[in-house]
Amino acid sequence: MSQESGIRTFRDSDGLWEEYKITDVATPEAWERNPELVMKFYNDRRKQLYESEPNAGHLGLVDLEQDFDVRIITQNIDDLHERAGSSNVLHLHGELKKARSSVDESLIYDIDGWELKFGDRCAKGSQLRPHIVWFGEAVPAIEDAISIVEEADILVVIGTSLNVYPAAGLVSYAPKGTPIFLIDPARPQLYIKNVVYIQEKAGKGVELLKEKLKQLV
Repeated sequence: MSQESGIRTFRDSDGLWEEYKITDVATPEAWERNPELVMKFYNDRRKQLYESEPNAGHLGLVDLEQDFDVRIITQNIDDLHERAGSSNVLHLHGELKKARSSVDESLIYDIDGWELKFGDRCAKGSQLRPHIVWFGEAVPAIEDAISIVEEADILVVIGTSLNVYPAAGLVSYAPKGTPIFLIDPARPQLYIKNVVYIQEKAGKGVELLKEKLKQLV
């Protein structure tokens, strides 16, 4: 979704996992073993985010709010949906511009600028860590996401490999017969009926989606 804004993805051939091992920067064990590397990794991502802007895909979803009750469930940790103007955004995997306590996950703070530093502490005195759901951690927002999908009249899936669970399993919660639109150049396979594939990147794909949705209303 955010690739056209200059945000590098993790799973493409030139993605971030080509340079880093998941186990080195995106697990609780990595934080315990080498917090300096983990901190630098997310500080670099945050700095890049401050240099990025919402793309046509983000803005197109905002336009859809004129005719639809749009609820966004995102695996992305950036804030480009919010900056574009989307009203309802649920972050499954955390938020890059926030930090949380290392001892109490309910203590969440906005980060002032792009850099989280050692010595930045929560109200209980513990070091703040990136507010990211790392591999091996629970996804607290998944139940809220399931509730949203269960109520959907139309489901749109944009720019995902459908390889990361539990997020990839959300499509199975859509009510039977719900129209599903999947926007992605790679065409991930869904073994579900009523899927319309739009093999484009997010910007062009959302533009084509608008035309198709006009036929449903």
